[in-house]
Amino acid sequence: MEADCILTNCKLAHQTELVSVFISKGVFVDFKPKSEVRSDDLVGLKVIDIKGQLMLPSLIETHIHLDKACIFSQCVVKEGTLSEAIEQTSKAKRQFTYEDVYLRGKAVLEKAIRQGTGHMRTHVEVDPIVGLVSFDAIQQLKYDYAWAITIEICVFPQEGLNNHEGTFELLEQALKKGADVLGGCPYTDSDPYNQIQTLFQLAKKYDVDLDFHLDFDLDKDNMSLPDVIKFTDEYCYAGRVTVGHVTKLSALPYDDLVVIANKMAQSGVALTTLPSTDLFLVGREYQHNIPRGVLPLKQLSKAGVCCSISTNNINNPFTPYGDCSQVRQANLYANVAQLATPEDLSSCFNWVSSESAKLLRKQGYGIDIGNDADVIFFDANESFEVIGNIELPKMGMKKGVITFTRPETSIHYPTNQ
Repeated sequence: MEADCILTNCKLAHQTELVSVFISKGVFVDFKPKSEVRSDDLVGLKVIDIKGQLMLPSLIETHIHLDKACIFSQCVVKEGTLSEAIEQTSKAKRQFTYEDVYLRGKAVLEKAIRQGTGHMRTHVEVDPIVGLVSFDAIQQLKYDYAWAITIEICVFPQEGLNNHEGTFELLEQALKKGADVLGGCPYTDSDPYNQIQTLFQLAKKYDVDLDFHLDFDLDKDNMSLPDVIKFTDEYCYAGRVTVGHVTKLSALPYDDLVVIANKMAQSGVALTTLPSTDLFLVGREYQHNIPRGVLPLKQLSKAGVCCSISTNNINNPFTPYGDCSQVRQANLYANVAQLATPEDLSSCFNWVSSESAKLLRKQGYGIDIGNDADVIFFDANESFEVIGNIELPKMGMKKGVITFTRPETSIHYPTNQ
């Protein structure tokens, strides 16, 4: 296949010689060492000089909430607990409008794009309080920003499936209108087990994947994770179920963790950790020796569990912070999990890229012939440096088209008087 664009002087991970990357209709078609490219090869092509920057695949958010981002100023946070965050968000949600959700989501999306995110699964609340207002707004954003980012919408009942009459019917309406994934939140439900079973039935009916907010505290008893594993096996849903938070796992003794990690791996249940939110909300009942509540991804991954790191919330009662940088999230996780070797920091990058792609069952992801040219560029030599130094991406591309650039910051030294 003939190329229509070439990226010259490109650094690829684990390679010393710069390469030229050939792209045709948004897809990688060839990679050649710089020394093997002749001037004739460039005739008629759009040429972009990468100037020795490291090319990596665009980053992936596996768990974020666009619909309730940037509402912290509308809420009153005194205790900083999970229950307060749900309560305050529920109150704010009553004032949500289509335009309001769209504009707040748009602001977050553009931040994410500038930080190198090219794929995203966003959770959207659906219930009788907000109806489908948030879903409709986020669905429009999905279409409007498809040129820069691929979005999956996961609809879920934040305040319980069985607590409010009409929630199930609204979830089904959203699935009929094109929701990509079905989510759950059993720990807020009056009947957690029933919610899990019902959502598996509904997901099977509409042939969509499942993504649960799960086991969000430090009490290692009464875990819902075994129920999710059980139904994953019963419904033959291996590779199609994700659980997020699951901070109870961080409280398990090592031997118990290994047992349940092996069960997750055997059943094909993936996991997302959300360090910024989990650190902010978990362990507030402790006055000293405060536990982190962040999952041991290294051990879980070693057992064969597909893992990812994600942002979760931006500027709301669940997480009053955030710049949508997946690199910063991975660095934060490395700090908390005490990971520092090049191998470990490379794993942290994979947990916001290649492993996240597996979790979302992405096809055509990564830097290889035949895959979409969804890439970002850094002033670095390897991915572990990107995480360790919290490098900012200098440029991004979606299917071979530039989506953002970041100009270099200059230091203005004093001049001699």
